Amino acid sequence: QVQLVESGGGLVQAGGSLRLSCAASGRTFSSYSMGWFRQAPGKEREFVSTIGRSGATYYADSVRGRFTISRDNAKNTVYLQMNSLKAEDTAVYYCAAGPSGPYYYTRAQDYDYWGQGTQVTVSS
Repeated sequence: QVQLVESGGGLVQAGGSLRLSCAASGRTFSSYSMGWFRQAPGKEREFVSTIGRSGATYYADSVRGRFTISRDNAKNTVYLQMNSLKAEDTAVYYCAAGPSGPYYYTRAQDYDYWGQGTQVTVSS
């Protein structure tokens, strides 16, 4: 079992930055791929970014070049640095723990454990 707790959300003006954190319980954090997803009101949950066990990263086209995912296995934490935020980035952001395989996992159904989410609101 893995428990995930996100933090760092809030209200920011367009063009600003936020850093989300996701703290994981358990001693096997380093064996999981970690992902960030988001869900805006009235929309389906969508993939944002993922980082594998090796540290390899992958991003949705909508955030590539603006967001950076990273992980600190010693702290059992994954981060999402979000720069140049836009109004369309407004959503609840979720972190998730998923497979230990070598691929990029971009589907929500690939992930086994989810946090409760943190709200990010970007004012234009």
